[in-house]
Amino acid sequence: MLPSRPTIPALLARSAREFGDHDYVVSPTERLTYTDAERRSAALARWLLHRGVGKGTRVGLFFPNGVDWIIWWLAVSRIGALAVPLSTMYPPAELAKVLRLADVALVIGPSEVLGTDVAERFEAALPDLAGQPAGRLAVARAPYLRTVVLTGGADRGWVTPHDPTATVSRQVLSAVEDEVSPADLAVMIHTSGSTADPKGVLHTHGTLVRQTSGWPEAVRAVTGSTGDARILCAMPFFWIGGLLAATGALHQPVAVLVLPRLDAAAALDLIEGERATGLVGWPAFTQRLRDHPTFAGRDLSSAPMLTDGPLDIAMTDVPDGYPVHRTMSETAGGFTFTEMAIVDRDGRPVPDGTIGELLIRGIGVMAGYNKRERAETFDADGWYHTGDRVYRRQGDPRLFYVGRTSELIKAAGANVSPLEVEAVIEGFPEVAQCVVVGIDDPERGEQVCAAVVPATGDLDVTDLAARARAQLSAYKVPTRWAIVAADQLPVLPSGKLNRKAVRALMD
Repeated sequence: MLPSRPTIPALLARSAREFGDHDYVVSPTERLTYTDAERRSAALARWLLHRGVGKGTRVGLFFPNGVDWIIWWLAVSRIGALAVPLSTMYPPAELAKVLRLADVALVIGPSEVLGTDVAERFEAALPDLAGQPAGRLAVARAPYLRTVVLTGGADRGWVTPHDPTATVSRQVLSAVEDEVSPADLAVMIHTSGSTADPKGVLHTHGTLVRQTSGWPEAVRAVTGSTGDARILCAMPFFWIGGLLAATGALHQPVAVLVLPRLDAAAALDLIEGERATGLVGWPAFTQRLRDHPTFAGRDLSSAPMLTDGPLDIAMTDVPDGYPVHRTMSETAGGFTFTEMAIVDRDGRPVPDGTIGELLIRGIGVMAGYNKRERAETFDADGWYHTGDRVYRRQGDPRLFYVGRTSELIKAAGANVSPLEVEAVIEGFPEVAQCVVVGIDDPERGEQVCAAVVPATGDLDVTDLAARARAQLSAYKVPTRWAIVAADQLPVLPSGKLNRKAVRALMD
């Protein structure tokens, strides 16, 4: 059930009122209830208002997953400012680029992130900071940036200290929250990728609240959770998977377990100690947990899907070997309030069971991309063309994901979905993980190539190919194979598989 006014401040107020004593966020060092989140974010929101931050101000959040990220994000959202989560893994050049692209006016972060001195990182990104006056920054590489706040302090004149005593009254905060509307922009999420500039996906309060409302039930279903859900979120809050968990858990009492760094041993400690009921994350991290030498001896009975389920939770209860469509940055992690169409190359709707491109529109879709006009993003009928190849089965509300148009392999003139081939090969008991990519070939256009992680012992690729041929058309069977260790499969900072780097590995 949605709040009558779908905004982050209204959603937070309801969660604190209805299940305030329940755990909201748990890290190895801190525990935050919903009541704690309301109280602590209110104090920070009042401080931000005193600093002159208001509706529409673009505020960069430079924190790893943890309690601090949550309370500052809630504080920014409560006053109608626009939260811009920043990846703590950005190298200096990329950090400077995103600060510029997003027109960030204020950045908030700790003094140190995972052993990195944050002041040094920002000076490397923006050398002109040295000698600048705090609160009155003027830097050509990030021309809208005026203030950088490091909560632990720093010996730099350009850093603004956080003085928690300098605040406006609670009455002013309440009045401000009353003016935050569902139509106001709430967050700008930058899509991750291996090439080109990241795109800033803009979502309103209304879209973010609506689209995350189904997360608690969905996560219970895919993790096999019953009763109180306690979910390890192995996705960063600064991308859509993590934001989906942070916002989704405000709808119903779901404890979100987090780590500042994705370490397998620390994750297993947290899962075991907190009796986690499941994990949301990319398959590569689940494989790291299962490969850990202590995995077999752990009491993980509270999370049956972690021990007995598929490596990828999107493969839970799928009929054809294709995963359920995870989520999209452009729909704030859900499809509930989204109008969808699946169309062929000529834009005509296709029947159930037929693969086509997914088009989306409606109140569940992003407001647009930062600094792009609407006509650059949506067609004349308001549709956003996702480039995702999907299909539906009759009587099943789920979308099944075949791949991106750009990921399909063109072998001897025929399209090959990497996911279909991966599903077959990963069905063999001696295979832990398989990644299929296309490599340029002068005769066939592309070769189908497979990088395979053994579950145990050695692999006989001739035998694998023969068994794959029994389930796949001949042109879909890999013609080149590589046996690799799990940690050799390259991933992007988000944890997603880096297929471009896999192709380089296979060349």
